Amino acid sequence: MERGGVYGGRHEGRPGRHVAARRSGRVPALDGIRALAVAAVLAFHGGMGPLARGGFLGVDAFFVLSGFLITGLLLADWATTGRIRFARFWLRRARRLLPALLLTVTAVVLAFRTVLPPQELGLLRKDALATLGYAANWWLLHRGDGGYFAQTASPSPLQHTWSLAIEEQFYLLWPLVVAWALWAGRRHVRPFAVLLGVCVAGAAASVVTMARLADPGRAYYGSDARAFSLLAGCALAVLAVRWPRDGIPGPARHLLVLPAAAAAGWLGWTWTHVSGSSHWLYHGGMALCALAVAVVIAVAVLAPRGPVARILSLPPLPQLGLISYGVYLYHWPVFLFADNERTGLTGPWLFVLRCAITLVLAVGSYLLVEQPIRAGRWVRPRLRPAFTAAAVAAAVAASVVLTRVPAVPPPPRGPALALQRGLTRSVPPVLTAHALLTRPGRAPGPPRIAFFGDSVGRSLGDYFPPVAGLVLGSAGLQGCGISPSGPVDDGGAIHGPYAKCPQWELYWAAGKRVHRPDVAVVLLGRWEVMDRELAGRWRPDTDPVVQSYLRGQLDRMIALLGAGGTRILLLTFPYSHRHERPDGGSYPEDQPTRIDAWNRLLIQTAAAHSGAVSVAPLGALLSPSGRYQPTLDGIALRSDGLHFTPAAVRSLIAPWLAPQLRALAAGPAVQGGRAS
Repeated sequence: MERGGVYGGRHEGRPGRHVAARRSGRVPALDGIRALAVAAVLAFHGGMGPLARGGFLGVDAFFVLSGFLITGLLLADWATTGRIRFARFWLRRARRLLPALLLTVTAVVLAFRTVLPPQELGLLRKDALATLGYAANWWLLHRGDGGYFAQTASPSPLQHTWSLAIEEQFYLLWPLVVAWALWAGRRHVRPFAVLLGVCVAGAAASVVTMARLADPGRAYYGSDARAFSLLAGCALAVLAVRWPRDGIPGPARHLLVLPAAAAAGWLGWTWTHVSGSSHWLYHGGMALCALAVAVVIAVAVLAPRGPVARILSLPPLPQLGLISYGVYLYHWPVFLFADNERTGLTGPWLFVLRCAITLVLAVGSYLLVEQPIRAGRWVRPRLRPAFTAAAVAAAVAASVVLTRVPAVPPPPRGPALALQRGLTRSVPPVLTAHALLTRPGRAPGPPRIAFFGDSVGRSLGDYFPPVAGLVLGSAGLQGCGISPSGPVDDGGAIHGPYAKCPQWELYWAAGKRVHRPDVAVVLLGRWEVMDRELAGRWRPDTDPVVQSYLRGQLDRMIALLGAGGTRILLLTFPYSHRHERPDGGSYPEDQPTRIDAWNRLLIQTAAAHSGAVSVAPLGALLSPSGRYQPTLDGIALRSDGLHFTPAAVRSLIAPWLAPQLRALAAGPAVQGGRAS
């Protein structure tokens, strides 16, 4: 048998023995590919301008590399022992991957339990458990099904573990497939051909599955849809058993430069220019990216002393590739925690700081945790299974116990009056004789106040404490303003109105019938200041077409609530800081100029309805500095940069607003839109 043949060696007919020899040490060029892939991901998540738009595709390079290397290990095991030692393989994978993952999950739970708003702690617990169970990709597909706060929650600090879940699922199933293919091939045809056929068939099925999925999220996160990249690496490893052990001779390896350059050029263009919303990615585009990575890997291995391998081996690429697993694990939580609010930095300087923290953590983890455990220096062999089980149990316990949702004391009110699935609330009156209204056409009784708006207005109404002599009700509609014109850009995500939003008038009318308010308090602004598609193109809220549309919607709202003589109190919208852009900047809907424009429109609209509509400067109360403030007088104002905290409503807003409500309710009746 000639040198480099597939079936040479002690186990005739068992491929991969010489591959084991070539794979016994690390290949610097492959570490270089890892380094470039993780750098692309970091640049993408760091918001490094338009030249990092497609950095998320760096994950596919990890998939291809995993398929290539893992299949090579399995084939080498088969060639050396005549079987695949499953327990040994899975234990080695666990020792390689679990320590840093357990450390990450525990650290995230400890750090973010004091950062996330209470309603998102339950989501963090589920994120952590899904991560530890290597099911994060499937959980993320369904994470937003838990209602408004789940749909609009901050990005999970464990969101990036979806790719690790796919790889672990691959590590669990692929050895079984390889063992079956090699066993079946030995009985019928060459095992090499059977295994290669399995790879090709699986890859083709993955491409078809991705192309047929209408939901881009399902195509992106689905294990079946993303299998192509892994299987491309597997197929490459099967083909590699026929390659010369020491690579292609000198003159011939120069012929590989052209395909490598074409593949690298394609990857460079996609990693810097392609957007995640590009539909062609899910119709074969990602498969082309995976094939390009496979070409670069093949050239680097076939010509280990060629120009491609030498470039990929230039420092510090191999060194970064060596710790790339830790870099990937730690970078996303670090990027979320070290934000503009905590550091005061934006743009490149914030990116540099985040990367520096990530590298320090990754190096420390590699030297102090990953390598000692991988080499077995920390735990005696007999105690390793028990140590692993204890570590997993500790991480699970931390995830469950430390992410318990703290009990938020409810407003001290009576039983809620449900309407339209709980969209309205009512509280029993605290009657005082001097507060009774005795207007014509109205039964004598205490003044009635109802709060209307979106989820921010709802949080104001829900947390507002009882006020002597007033009957309070809350009728906010979560996730809905009064402007469901079409798709909006919400924190960089494009989506249409939620299901109930186009019928907001029906829900508000129902709330008015239940509460019969003398004064309707309205707090709106979040959905009204977003970029939206209107009249055939995308427009900011300052566009004259949008301003005209919003003015019309305000007039409709005033006509609805003001019918029957109800007074309307519009609250100016306070500055917000809901989400940060990846580079630490603010999305348009959080920019003060947008909110100022909306508040001016409120004032202008109120002036046109003199006597029936008033404006109260809530924004100035909560932002006396003229910018977003997370706290005031030592009190946390927002639970998530947008919604009010119970303490802010009870300690700051209610004492300021209650006297105004009493004065409005006691004022002269409103007839035909004017005070009488």
